[in-house]
Amino acid sequence: MKKKAVKTLFSALILILSIFVISGCADNSDLEGESVSADTYAFVSKSIQNNYMQRLYEGFDDACREAGADSLYKAPRSTSAQEQIDIINELIDLKVTGIAVAANDADALTDVLQKAMESGIEVVSVDSAVRNTARSVHIQQANPEKIGRTLVSSAYDKLNGQGGIAILSSTEYATNQNQWIEYMKKEVEENQEKYALTPIIEIAYGDDDMMKSTTETQRILENPEIEAIIAPTAVGIVAAANVIRDTESTVKLVGLGMPSQMAEFIEDGTCQEMYLWNPVDAGYLAGCALTALKNGQITGISGDVFTAGRLGEKAVTNDIEGGTEIMLGDLLEFNKSNKESWIESF
Repeated sequence: MKKKAVKTLFSALILILSIFVISGCADNSDLEGESVSADTYAFVSKSIQNNYMQRLYEGFDDACREAGADSLYKAPRSTSAQEQIDIINELIDLKVTGIAVAANDADALTDVLQKAMESGIEVVSVDSAVRNTARSVHIQQANPEKIGRTLVSSAYDKLNGQGGIAILSSTEYATNQNQWIEYMKKEVEENQEKYALTPIIEIAYGDDDMMKSTTETQRILENPEIEAIIAPTAVGIVAAANVIRDTESTVKLVGLGMPSQMAEFIEDGTCQEMYLWNPVDAGYLAGCALTALKNGQITGISGDVFTAGRLGEKAVTNDIEGGTEIMLGDLLEFNKSNKESWIESF
């Protein structure tokens, strides 16, 4: 058993190093000068070791280039709200044109984002929302209710209705994961007869950190009542897949992940199916929204309509929190039959 644990930790270390190298190439954290000269839009990631965030930035940069603007990628070393606050303060000093942020803590970022908006900087959130008073609009990747209900229903199907479920989330304060988890709970509560033998036993947090997610998965697997893990995070699902495979566990795995990272685990059955949206398109939509705000095409109120480049016409609609959002599209399912067609995309 000790050998398997060492092998699992080694796999996680390799993944961390590879992701860090990829992420570090796009991090503009040491920019000099008092301000930027041209239209410049910044993407504030959740953390530097998150490859999913890199895919978002890839699309964000595409949109900025199409608009004739520059883009910056800014990433904290950990999933720290304070580090994001420091980054945003730096961007305010640089006088960037706009900021797209994936929040580590919606409440903690409110004051600094309001400061940015008061300075004339356009602000949108993407992936993980900030409070509606701290941005003009949120970029919603897919319907949150559908995400939550689909994930827990998928776990139920893999268990044939028998076995406990653990959720391996990102951070405790991530607005998107928390919203999805609430809908998972609602699905179970509203269908008690169906889920009588498949309760949600615990919620763990890996902080979108590969090592912590690995450790949390190992701990989860020590509970014999847990037969399935739902990982609604691209970092967590890779960590969980490595642990499950390396320990030869029979625990089922579903969640949100990228085909490029999860193809081998889908192929060998460690994760039979997973879900996501196109993160490149989500980042692209964030970039298009910022340029539309800057150019006065939209203001962020419900009813606004604009053309988001290659994505076509998009509308601003009301969200459930009293703010507004722009919906990217539908949830995508990935399995052994279709994973190959998506590997090159993200």
